[in-house]
Parts: sequence; C-alpha cells; structure tokens
Amino acid sequence: MNNKITLKQACEFLKTHDNFAILTHASPDGDCLGSGYALMQVLNCIGKRAMVVCPDEIPNKFSYFAAGTEEFEYDTIISVDVADEQLLGEKKEEFSGKIELAIDHHASNCGFAKALYLDTNAAAACECIYDIANELGVKINHGIAAALYTGIATDTGCFKFSNTTPKTHRIAAELIELGVDFAEINRAMFDTKSRARLEIERMALDNADYLFDGKAVCLCVSHKMIEESGCTDSDLDGLSVIARSVEGISVAATMREKKPNFYKISLRTYDGIDASAICRLFGGGGHKAAAGCTISGNETEVKEKLYSAINKALEDI
Repeated sequence: MNNKITLKQACEFLKTHDNFAILTHASPDGDCLGSGYALMQVLNCIGKRAMVVCPDEIPNKFSYFAAGTEEFEYDTIISVDVADEQLLGEKKEEFSGKIELAIDHHASNCGFAKALYLDTNAAAACECIYDIANELGVKINHGIAAALYTGIATDTGCFKFSNTTPKTHRIAAELIELGVDFAEINRAMFDTKSRARLEIERMALDNADYLFDGKAVCLCVSHKMIEESGCTDSDLDGLSVIARSVEGISVAATMREKKPNFYKISLRTYDGIDASAICRLFGGGGHKAAAGCTISGNETEVKEKLYSAINKALEDI
C-alpha cells in the first residue's frame, strides 16, 4: 500500500481539516468506540468539531464515555479501528470511497482510505489515539482517559492476550494515574453478565462442536437461540472468550446468526495458526490470533465452509 502516512502526517491532517465524521465498525466493541470517542474529544481540545458515526446501536455498558454526539454537516470523513469498508455494515454504501484518513492497528487493513495511519505494533486502536493526543499536545482529560482505557483493556482481554506489550502497560498505568476507575471499567467489561447472557452461554455449550481430535471447538448461536434467551446484541459481546478457554485447542470459533443465512464468525487461535488468514478467505480479517468474517448460507453450509478452512490451517502447521 502506498497510502501509508506517519504519525506526524496524520496529526497534520487533523490540524488542517475540520468538521469530522469519525466512523466505527458495525457490531461496535470497546476499542472502536473508545478510539472514536477519545479522538472526538481530542479534536474538540484543538478547536475542531467532530462526531462519532456508528453503524449499529451502541451497547448501554459503554454509556459512561460513549454518550450521544451533536450531529452536524461534516466535511471530513475518517475511520478508526476499521480494517475494511465491509465492516461499516449499513453505513458502507453511504461512506464507501469517501474516507480520507483511516487510523488502525490491524495488519489486515486493505488500504481503502485515501491515507492510512497504521501501527500494527499497537495492541489497540486506542494506543494510536493516545499517540495522536500526545503528538498534538493535548492534555488527556478524564473523559479521554476512560475511553482509551476501555479500548485497550477490551482489545487485550484485560491485558491477557499476546498483543499486550510493555507500552500497553505503560499507557494503562498513566491513564490510571489520571483517575480512571479501572476496577469499575473491568467489572463492567469482563465480570458482569445478564441472566439472558448466561442462558445463551448454556445453549451454545450444549450444542458445541469439538473438532479435529480436540484441536478446535465451535460455538454456534442461532437466531432462534437468541430469541428464546432474550439476548440483546450487547449480551453477545465476548462470547468467543468461552470457546477459547477450552483446554488443548488451537482454534476457537463462534458463529452468530445475524440474519437468515448470514453468520458472523469470530476466531481465536493459538500454536501459530493465523486467524486472519482463515478469515481473509471469506472477505474478513483482523490479527494473527484474533479475527472475524461473515459467511452466507444455512448453518450446515457455513459450518462446512468454516470447518474446511480450519482443518486446512491445522494441517499446514
């Protein structure tokens, strides 16, 4: 890709433009929302107008930093934590080909924006926003700090995943020194479950597929299961954590039926298996140890496609 720019160039772009629409990906998580709302506040601090545009409803658990933003006529479109325009969901048609700057940390970023600030060493897009804030000379306030900490904590699995670096811990320590209530954020992000979430976990585990001599496991959540459990979208966040906790596996997969004959896939991998490479086969992407994609078809057809790709990846190691 020849559209990559440096941190200084990205900051110069932000200083010389105004009226920003900051796009996040569909099925929003802590990192895309944290980086989006943190960047919005950073831009406000340098006298710019900015608003966050999310394709889907924002889960209530993020309301402590992801409050509604003032809508206005935007002039500049940027994205955060978006590796591919396909991830914009229902906003793809509206914004495709119009994104001027993408800020991301995914090695699988396909270079869709006119300019790309990409830091693949960053554990989360929020680390990129932290660097931007410092480069712009913005003093990180409590609101920015809460958003940044949330994104970093969620994208590192509360600092358990292999993407966590010494820099990640240093940033988190600084945010805690600024007064972030890390204990309450971690409780809300990792330790609090609705009764509906517990029920969907039970259903998914009852129907789990253990594959390839125990090297892989897949949890499938159908639309019927979601209706019977009463789950909301936010109840389903982080379901992949359950699959990845099974002893002895190299690949943990979750399938979630978003609409009839359309499944969202999340992969978590170990032992050198490249989750991003598997997901790219289906138009998705992500990181080597964590990636996602969507696959069309009924449950049987989607499982056949996904399991075949997983099996090949296991055979290749």
